Amino acid sequence: MSNIDSVLAFNREFVASKGYEPHITDKFPDRHLAVLSCMDTRLSILLQEALGLKNGDAKIIKNAGAVIPSPWDSAMRSLIVAVYELGVNEIMVVAHTTCGACHMSFRHFREEMLRRGIPESSLNRSDVDLDEWLEGFHDTEKSVRDTVSAIVSHPLIPADVTVRGFIIDSVTGELTEV
Repeated sequence: MSNIDSVLAFNREFVASKGYEPHITDKFPDRHLAVLSCMDTRLSILLQEALGLKNGDAKIIKNAGAVIPSPWDSAMRSLIVAVYELGVNEIMVVAHTTCGACHMSFRHFREEMLRRGIPESSLNRSDVDLDEWLEGFHDTEKSVRDTVSAIVSHPLIPADVTVRGFIIDSVTGELTEV
């Protein structure tokens, strides 16, 4: 059985047994908080537990590295929607220790892409600079500061929204403010 098929089987049982009932909430975050964090699997449960967040407390937005690579990317769009549509007035940027996006690069991915059948023509695009688009970061604290700055200085984020940056320890969950 594939992983997706096993997830679907679990889901059918979850719904049938009303496993969703303890998680019922509405779309508005109770704490008026959004958290931009990394998609790292170590943070799947640790992030919310270490921050004391329960289902419905915050909007959790995840991407590779907890970054805003462009002022008009999907993470920034999600934060803007959270502010204007969902009542968010505080944003936490939470990167983490030993992040895989640290030192990530297109150079790293290129050979694997070719090996898996991606044509060379797809890697030589004129509409996007893959070196820049797939570049990670080399200093986690600087990345957090840059991301906080990108959010604060965005032309569509109002000045009354608080934005703060942190690094969470991937093992213990300890937060350090940047």
